[in-house]
Amino acid sequence: MKPHAEIAEVWPRDGRVRLVGHIHGHPAEGRWRLLLTRRSHAEQRLDYPAQVKGDRFEGELPVADLAAATDTAEAEIGTGVVVGVGVGVGVEEWDIHLTDGEVELRAGRRLDDIHGKKKIMVFPEQWVRGVGVRPYYTVKDNLSLECRTGAST
Repeated sequence: MKPHAEIAEVWPRDGRVRLVGHIHGHPAEGRWRLLLTRRSHAEQRLDYPAQVKGDRFEGELPVADLAAATDTAEAEIGTGVVVGVGVGVGVEEWDIHLTDGEVELRAGRRLDDIHGKKKIMVFPEQWVRGVGVRPYYTVKDNLSLECRTGAST
């Protein structure tokens, strides 16, 4: 199995998405950060500090940053830095990695023998400034974020 950031807990609440997990298959030394990459514009990224003890990591990201990045071509927001071009409409997806600056480990949940999490594990959506942000598992059991523009329901 490829090295990855094994997700143990996802906490979408209070305007943040908190992630807890373990670094699997790679040494956990050094400084690590959560890295979000906008799938439709790979040059646009957000990153946030992650705390690592042993192989356990923990980090969180404010959903307001994702909402702003979905509508903004280039900005510096909160503690995350957005760089890129293009304005988001409809649905934007952001892939989550854990990085030490040299390697990017895809965040996902593969060690639990539950396949097809996309249809099984559904997380709540948080709305800010007309953008809904929701974590979800992909068809490959990776963790990503979906940002939907429009009115909340």
